[in-house]
Amino acid sequence: MRIRVISILLFALVACTAAAQLVETDADRKAMVKHPSFLTNKRLPNSAVYLPTPPDSASQRFFNDWSQYNWGKSVRNTDRGRAAYAHASMNMDSILAGFAPALGHLITRDELPETYRLLEYVKNDACKATDLAKEAYMRKRPYVQFSERTLIPGSEASHANTGSFPSSHASTGWALALVLVELAPEHQDAILVHGYEYGQSRVIAGYHYQSDVDAGRLAASAAVARIHAEPDFLRQMAKACHEWEELQRRLQL
Repeated sequence: MRIRVISILLFALVACTAAAQLVETDADRKAMVKHPSFLTNKRLPNSAVYLPTPPDSASQRFFNDWSQYNWGKSVRNTDRGRAAYAHASMNMDSILAGFAPALGHLITRDELPETYRLLEYVKNDACKATDLAKEAYMRKRPYVQFSERTLIPGSEASHANTGSFPSSHASTGWALALVLVELAPEHQDAILVHGYEYGQSRVIAGYHYQSDVDAGRLAASAAVARIHAEPDFLRQMAKACHEWEELQRRLQL
């Protein structure tokens, strides 16, 4: 039933979106080959426009950021801190391994190629969804602001001069969670918990403020909403749904 609904939506949206496609440059197309995704930068919602500005350091919102930053430091030497360390990797296989307990199955490129492709593209769109706001605000990361060490010292130098707001890790985790819920709604609560905690791990690690993470989830929601208007996404989602349902049937035999 889910596949039939997606197919109906696909044919309807092809007609609606064909005339509205923006013209991409050669650079756009090359970027999509290197980091395959459903949307070019031109077609992604502009995070510098719709997101709220980062909190001013004298505001109540920043006090919450500061409180959460100190909470994060307090749990680094716990099981939650060890999970946050593992969540730092943006490698696709590592991210999917993190979602595996929630799904009850590990998604791999070899076993579920269509599903893997779907999620890889979504991941890349979710990362890009934060770029314009990062460039616009260039907010200092908390460990830079306070001249402190993080949970992951090896990445401090490479991230020190990059924008903290919004968090691309949080955007990635939440975007993947939203799409996985469509794929496996029977596991929705566990999937969403993990997608949420994946972003919170960046607060624990000291690489982002809470408001960075919250904004990252908003960017993910905007990106996922937008890719649902893309025929390529709908086609790939239909393939992934079919592949996932076939897997469930095999597992029940």
